[in-house]
Amino acid sequence: MKKKNKLLIAFVMTTILIALFPERTAASVSVSARSAILMEQSSGRVLFEKDAHVRSRIASITKIMTAIIAIESGQMEEIVKVSENAVRAEGSSAYLIPGEKIKLEDLVYGLMLRSGNDAAVAIAEHVGGSLDGFVYLMNKKAEEIGMVNTHFANPHGLDDHENHYSTAYDMALLTRYAMNNDEYKKISSTKIHRTPHPTESWEREWKNKNRLLEMYEYCTGGKTGFTKRAKRTLVTTATKGEMDLIAVTLNASNDWNDHIQMYEMGYRTYHFAEILSKGTIKDVKDPFYKQKVYVTHGFNYPVYDEERELFRIEYQLKKPRKDWKDGKVIPNIVGKAIVYFDNEPITKIPVYYKQVGNTEKESFFERFRSLFTSIIGVKQNG
Repeated sequence: MKKKNKLLIAFVMTTILIALFPERTAASVSVSARSAILMEQSSGRVLFEKDAHVRSRIASITKIMTAIIAIESGQMEEIVKVSENAVRAEGSSAYLIPGEKIKLEDLVYGLMLRSGNDAAVAIAEHVGGSLDGFVYLMNKKAEEIGMVNTHFANPHGLDDHENHYSTAYDMALLTRYAMNNDEYKKISSTKIHRTPHPTESWEREWKNKNRLLEMYEYCTGGKTGFTKRAKRTLVTTATKGEMDLIAVTLNASNDWNDHIQMYEMGYRTYHFAEILSKGTIKDVKDPFYKQKVYVTHGFNYPVYDEERELFRIEYQLKKPRKDWKDGKVIPNIVGKAIVYFDNEPITKIPVYYKQVGNTEKESFFERFRSLFTSIIGVKQNG
């Protein structure tokens, strides 16, 4: 009897503890991929992961890096002469012709939509001067983005080098970076791209291999990949409401479903919470700063319900100086707001001081300048 009573007491205590302190874990999802991740775009918060930092072969999702380097080169309107070396590239092809001249922009479409390895080599040779030169640019960019477990050895992802690898997490970082570029977003989301054929009267038509653009209504782009050694790899993006998500799977037998399941879990479980509001900061007690400091933008963060109480904001403001009584010498930025989540700092936001006197003078000057400009404009236009 005593043993039964002890077990009963333990069960009751456990039930009470669970009720008082609910488990702080979001809903999860089962995926076929060996490595996977779901990341929120604006904050970079990881909403789901499975062995996301394990180095793996990545196949043609490599071309996300090739595309963003080409776009950022500022050469998208330039004409590229396709080399014999580019046309000899193995695997998936945009069916380029040796010696043909084609706009770099069209090559990037052929790279992203049809996963053309010939397009990847042609881009690399033009933008980097050589394959080695372009690979150098790829690894330099990876370092800048913070892809610490990544090394590129070619612009297409073929299994022709042993030191070509990345992780699900690093590829999510790369995609997050790329999705801040409007031209990349446009190309990645394009379903069909047409470009003139150099030797025929008909146009080339490249259809996007990313089937999720048709299968999932919220999908906004991505890149497919496959080699015999890497197996199926996939990066996609999706937007529902105000939330933009990034999904990556490596070595997945059912990647389309993996991505849909991750997205659905993310949108079902997480929502944006406004942690810090734009405008005047009301929580500052210091008489010198009270009602006189503000932030120029708010801060939202994806959370699930049980996490709302895990945030706190710490304001670090400069100690007011004696000569600050005359508002002219008070600096615009007087400190920072540090947002903590579960006792870990996640962002720092500049805190500004309201320069009331200066603002009034500037407003008068702006009104005077606008009036003067309008008079000059009338005279110039007759």
